[in-house]
Amino acid sequence: MENQSVNSTKIILTNGILLGLSSIFLYVIMYVIGADQKNWIYSVLAFLIMVTFIALGMNHFKKENGTYMSLGQALKIGLGIALIAGIIGAIYQFVFTNYIDPEYMKNIIAAQNEQMMQQNPNMTQEQLDMIKKSQDFMASPLVLFGIGIIQSLFFGFIVSLITGLIMKKNNDSI
Repeated sequence: MENQSVNSTKIILTNGILLGLSSIFLYVIMYVIGADQKNWIYSVLAFLIMVTFIALGMNHFKKENGTYMSLGQALKIGLGIALIAGIIGAIYQFVFTNYIDPEYMKNIIAAQNEQMMQQNPNMTQEQLDMIKKSQDFMASPLVLFGIGIIQSLFFGFIVSLITGLIMKKNNDSI
């Protein structure tokens, strides 16, 4: 019997879009109820959502591939899902911070500055100016977009590696 390779593109797109939309839904809920993104509950839920959709994608691929999946295939699927979700999340973050709540980043920076001044009341104006310049750069749309995608790929890689090691099953007859 010939080994027929399963096209993973549909699996990656479907699960990536679902992960991206689920992440946005979680973010909107946390925003509406006024919960801080630094809240550990948000982090745990976001991580569990990522694990779920990456594992579902890998499981779907494995079923379509006759129960076989190599670690390389698992990484490809997981990173593909994370990339699609990261792009969707970064686009949402751009829209949110520029159109839905343009004061959001300013409020975060102001809160950080207030906390920093409480912890370091003897900071010079030169130090404050340098920090402000750094904050403005990090809050720029392009940098936030890149950070969102890199963060998604980083966590996607970790989840994919662990899940792939657990779920892999090589076809030794090939």
